[in-house]
Amino acid sequence: MLLLLSFDIFVLHHKTTKAMSKNIFFTGQPVLTQLIDFIPRNLIEKCTKRHQSDHYCKTFKSYDHLITMLFASYHQCNGLRELTTGMQAWQDRLLHIGIMQYPRKSTLSDANSRRTHKFFEDIYYSLFRLHRTKFSPDSRPGRLENRLYVMDSSTFDLFADVMQGVGAIKENGKRKGGVKAHMMIDYIHQLPAICYFSEARENDRILMDKIQLPSGSILVFDKGYVKHSQWQRWTEKNIIWTTRMNDNASYELIQEMPISDAQRAKGVLSDQMVLLGRGTGPTTEIIPARRIGFFDKEKNREFTFLTNSERLSPATIAGFYKKRWKIENYFKSLKQNFQLRYFLGDSPNAIFIQLWCALIADMLIKLVMTLATKKKWAYANLRALIRMHLGTYVNLMAFLNSPEKALRSRIKYMTGQLKFNFNPI
Repeated sequence: MLLLLSFDIFVLHHKTTKAMSKNIFFTGQPVLTQLIDFIPRNLIEKCTKRHQSDHYCKTFKSYDHLITMLFASYHQCNGLRELTTGMQAWQDRLLHIGIMQYPRKSTLSDANSRRTHKFFEDIYYSLFRLHRTKFSPDSRPGRLENRLYVMDSSTFDLFADVMQGVGAIKENGKRKGGVKAHMMIDYIHQLPAICYFSEARENDRILMDKIQLPSGSILVFDKGYVKHSQWQRWTEKNIIWTTRMNDNASYELIQEMPISDAQRAKGVLSDQMVLLGRGTGPTTEIIPARRIGFFDKEKNREFTFLTNSERLSPATIAGFYKKRWKIENYFKSLKQNFQLRYFLGDSPNAIFIQLWCALIADMLIKLVMTLATKKKWAYANLRALIRMHLGTYVNLMAFLNSPEKALRSRIKYMTGQLKFNFNPI
């Protein structure tokens, strides 16, 4: 009886696949497989070889680990048991991706501790270089925004004191751990061009020395990134930087610049050339800069900006700093749409792996969002829809262009034209 039942199920699956192949909405691969297809297999193999991440691994390879963590990211898994049992239920679908068996909890836990997070970091940057031009099909040459980058950091709290956190110590003498994500966002592509993870106690300035930008780039950052020597090096490399001025910053006025009526109407209060720094300490460096006073009518608040640009108008400089909200929105979206509160391991390596895989999963969603041109999707809606239909055998692009029609067509094929021949004898 079991053999007959298994044979009937196989026949049903064969007929379903054959019928779906005649419909533009259906495919022989689930949605997760179609997302993974954006990651070339040879790219994964190159990263694996570069970091030797498969050494001493008999079964759970780097490729399997990557797919498992992406599965966890999309399904927002809170723990190892939820992840492994979810993959166990997906056994037949995982065959399409090339995973022959789901990982055990102990296997995944060991892999998160031992396999270097540098492999996943390399996957992210390789994908960023491969797909970045697809994220801005409407970007026009000559726009200043095409050269704009925004730098900031955000902290993810940890329930265990794994990495040194910040804040007050509790009554029991313990303090929550924390991991800080230091990022520089490519404004046009809205993806991290540079990302570095550290303990939450690390100063934000740790990212400044890691930034390499082409000449002519524009970099915007908050007033926490005060390092005059680095600002001067960027100036020498013809990189425009813009930031807010600290209230206690020391400067010497050199020249008061004239302000046009048009600039005053936009909110410009002052435009000055100054020398920054006191020069009293052995390492203090005095550098020239431009100091701009600006009144934001929307927030009813005054701001003071610093920049090294002498050619751009004061209102344009103020507009650059206002675009910092892009990176704030990115951090907010990352925390809302991915499980980055409960981590699948207590080691720093396991935490970094989960963060890198969240960035990869986010990039793949934004890639789909860009390619689905017939219907414009909000990120949160698309993220929820992909999560809901991650195991559905449906052509993802056709489905996103007409989801209701695709599901009605699927129901018609599954209930109207296909018959399940069950023979209990």
